Amino acid sequence: MSEVTTDEPFVAADADTKDWTWVLDRPCPDCGVTAGAVPLTAVPDLLAAAAATWTEVLDGPGVDRERLRRRPRPGVWSTTEYAAHVRDVHRVFDDRLALVLAAPGAEGATFASWDQDAAAESGRYDLEDPRDVAQELAAASARVAERYAGVRPEDAGRRGLRSNGSAFTVTTLARYHLHDVLHHLHDVGAPVPGGGAA
Repeated sequence: MSEVTTDEPFVAADADTKDWTWVLDRPCPDCGVTAGAVPLTAVPDLLAAAAATWTEVLDGPGVDRERLRRRPRPGVWSTTEYAAHVRDVHRVFDDRLALVLAAPGAEGATFASWDQDAAAESGRYDLEDPRDVAQELAAASARVAERYAGVRPEDAGRRGLRSNGSAFTVTTLARYHLHDVLHHLHDVGAPVPGGGAA
């Protein structure tokens, strides 16, 4: 998540201030994903499928990279900005998962809330090249998927607390993470692995 400097002014998209933890309890009416029903063991393969779809969206045959960097309307991220966000989501959740798995005792780990809009500004998602984002997203997805795949059954209930008070286990952290990745495929009009019924 490097900081980019440029003379081109940054234009913020509309901030997302919603608490999305409700997707752990019921299907998402927008993307159709039922994250709360996904077994932890299924998450690595679903992340891999999503990463392959993102690669196709960003770097498939005949892709118009300039179009991918254009916002569909004011206040809404471009496809490239959504993908850069997903890349960084993978990195953030990889860090969170590592903290939870390494925390001693039953109390679990605490991790900071992440300001995705500040990350978009400091990282200048709007200026990124879709092909580079595709490669970085795939690599970040593979790393965190490998970490999920290595979770022992007895560690699936290990706990983490986000600084805003939201509590997770390894399993619910994985489900929350997965929904974010799949939901943004829906946002850019791409097919959602499992038809949105993950």
